[in-house]
Amino acid sequence: MVRIETCYFCSRPAYPGKGITFIRNDAKQFRFCRSKCHKNFKMKRNPRKLAWTKAFRKAAGKEMTVDSTLQFAQRRNVPVRYNRDLVQKTLKAMERIQEIRTKRERVFYRKRMAGKRARELADARKLVQTHSHLLPRLRGSEKRRLALEQGLSQEEIARIEEQNILPTETKKVFGKEKMRQKVRTDGGVEFAPEEADETMEVDSE
Repeated sequence: MVRIETCYFCSRPAYPGKGITFIRNDAKQFRFCRSKCHKNFKMKRNPRKLAWTKAFRKAAGKEMTVDSTLQFAQRRNVPVRYNRDLVQKTLKAMERIQEIRTKRERVFYRKRMAGKRARELADARKLVQTHSHLLPRLRGSEKRRLALEQGLSQEEIARIEEQNILPTETKKVFGKEKMRQKVRTDGGVEFAPEEADETMEVDSE
C-alpha cells in the first residue's frame, strides 16, 4: 500500500506524486502538499499564526486534540508482511474509525458553538445602546403605518421616535426626505396628504 504523507506546514494529506519534497542539508525531509505551504515555510512563518492551518485550529480550540481515534492516524514505521485478510480488516477498521471520528467532531462542534446566538444578540444590543444616536428616524411610510394600523396620534409616534434615539441636541438628519408625488393627467403635481401638510408647515416657517 502506498503511504499518504502529511503536509509539514498545514497538516493536509500529501498524496503520492503530488506536492513538493524539500530536503535540508542535514538530510531531514519536509513534505508539502502544495507550493503555498512550501513558500510559507521558506518565509519562516509560524503555522500556528495562520488561520488556514491545522496547527492554528488546534491551538485555538477549534478542533479535537485529545481523542482516541486520532491515535490511529499516527505514523508507524514497523514493516508488516502483506496479508490479504489483514488488509481487509484494516480497510474495514479505517472506515469505522472515520465514522466514529466524524460523529465525535459533530458533537465537539455543537458543544463549541453552544450559546453563540445568545452572545451575538448581547453584542448587538450593546452596540445599539452605545451607538443609538446613529439610528435613523422613522420614515414617513412607517409613521403612516403606525397611525393606520395601531391608531396612534402624531404625539405618540413622536414619543416612540424619541425613545429609540438620543435627545434632540445630538440628532442630525443628513439629506432630505423623499416626497411622494402624484402626476395628474393635466400635468399638475400633488403631494401625499401628510407630506403636503409637512411641506406647508416648512414653508410657513
